[in-house]
Amino acid sequence: MHVLILGGAGEARELARRLSGRPGLRVTLSLAGRTRAPEIPDAAARVGVRVGGFGGADGLADWLRAHAVAVLVDATHPFARRISGNAVRAAAAVAIPLVVLERPPWQAVPGDRWTRVPDMAAAAAALGDAPRRVFLAIGRQEVSAFRAASHHHYLVRSIEPVAPADLPPRAETLLARGPFAEADERALLAARGVEVVVAKNSGGDATYGKIAAARHLGLPVVLVDRPTRPEAAATVEAALARLDHVAGSADRGV
Repeated sequence: MHVLILGGAGEARELARRLSGRPGLRVTLSLAGRTRAPEIPDAAARVGVRVGGFGGADGLADWLRAHAVAVLVDATHPFARRISGNAVRAAAAVAIPLVVLERPPWQAVPGDRWTRVPDMAAAAAALGDAPRRVFLAIGRQEVSAFRAASHHHYLVRSIEPVAPADLPPRAETLLARGPFAEADERALLAARGVEVVVAKNSGGDATYGKIAAARHLGLPVVLVDRPTRPEAAATVEAALARLDHVAGSADRGV
């Protein structure tokens, strides 16, 4: 049985690793290729890895047919809305099961000072009129939304460089790849005089350090929410259980 995992989140690599040694199973991990040096799982010798897009839902459906994929797994980043939508349409077009693996979002705890917003435009507006020193920890794809709030000073952290045309005029960039420890995040925020943090509610442990650091320092966080998908498996173990169920159904001819 050929399983295609649409990756991007750390859970995708872990799922590929866990599936790699199973007999009667062929696993392909697909990475979007938005970074020049994507992280390849340790089990890459036993897992097929492809990098790059498919050309939309139709292109993905064509790939599923051409490679006889029996199950599609969407384990992309929680904010990868386009590819997740393409996965739904492609799986339906080919009439194969779709298993969604998405870690749950962070939940506020006492001491958090969150302003929750639906998108980046709302996040920029939430920063207010008075100039502030802002830590933008949102990646590079949506930084341009903050050009509308150009009176703030920004520290922009991303894995890959942000296009110069997308940067607000008062912006400094920092290239780094997580995970980020809370202690390091505290030191960064304090050293740079950050007054407010902007982040996506990505969930998981790898980037939670900035949230915990902001809480410790008493800093406000503008947090961009994501649409929830109640049908998603929240853990690798839950996704494995769903895949086992799908495989069992196939064996029984269901």
